[in-house]
Amino acid sequence: MSFWHEKTLEQMTKAEWESLCDGCGRCCLHKLRDEESGALDFTNVACRLLDPQTAQCRNYQARRKFVPDCVQLTPAKLRQIDWLPPSCAYRLLAEGKDLPPWHPLRSGTTESVITAGASVAGRCIDERDAGPLEHHIVEWPGKRPRKARAP
Repeated sequence: MSFWHEKTLEQMTKAEWESLCDGCGRCCLHKLRDEESGALDFTNVACRLLDPQTAQCRNYQARRKFVPDCVQLTPAKLRQIDWLPPSCAYRLLAEGKDLPPWHPLRSGTTESVITAGASVAGRCIDERDAGPLEHHIVEWPGKRPRKARAP
């Protein structure tokens, strides 16, 4: 059995926790929340550290130095966050669900995230090029990938 079936999120080692991230980059897209209704809108605008072509953070280890409000996800913070995409491994496991077949821990390759349509690679723009976020509202980051299948 796999570690994510045997352990709770709180029981995982740092390496196991980090390996849950599939590298899709959806959580690195800017979101807009309506102050009155609390409604959440996703955008296709990426954090300045996210490479729009690869969906990889350009400086993951020091990201909070450059982007102070970058969330360092923990099991405790996970329970307070409502904006993780429905395909996020952390969210899925917290909800008692399994990882999708295309997740790198199941597929054995990071390319499966792109093949499944989960990655933001090639689908987002750098925040420095975006202009007003309101012009970039999209629905796909808040939905399950259309092509969510095994590679």
